[in-house]
Amino acid sequence: MIHNISYRTFVYGTENREKVEKAIQSLFPNSLPQCEVTEGFYKNPVLILHDKIEKKRDIKDFIQILNQMEPSDKQRILSDIEKKMDDKGNLFLRFDKQKAYLGELKIVEHGDSIHTKIKMAAYPAKKEQAMKLAKSIWVE
Repeated sequence: MIHNISYRTFVYGTENREKVEKAIQSLFPNSLPQCEVTEGFYKNPVLILHDKIEKKRDIKDFIQILNQMEPSDKQRILSDIEKKMDDKGNLFLRFDKQKAYLGELKIVEHGDSIHTKIKMAAYPAKKEQAMKLAKSIWVE
């Protein structure tokens, strides 16, 4: 159903890295994010935490976590799925970092979030096939 999942998020100078890592753990409990340091607009250090999830067990855990989302968020994903998926079958979702830290999953549109790219295991790798697979994740 899913080949792999990539994520990344930024840790700004005003944020606590451990808290952002806890937010990541609410989505990806077994992930150990890699860290890169870059420079912000005002020359301040910004950390980029990222990882790629490929193990089937970890992907299954992620799907179970997604299925615990509020029905309104599931419906929002389903209604926006066409514009959130590219022609190669990648589904792009953003999860609120603050809510994730509290153990809640909330889909957002802003940049200060946990950016995820979900590569659907569709054959052929076409958007229409991938959308069908992705929709099946949220259909109860």
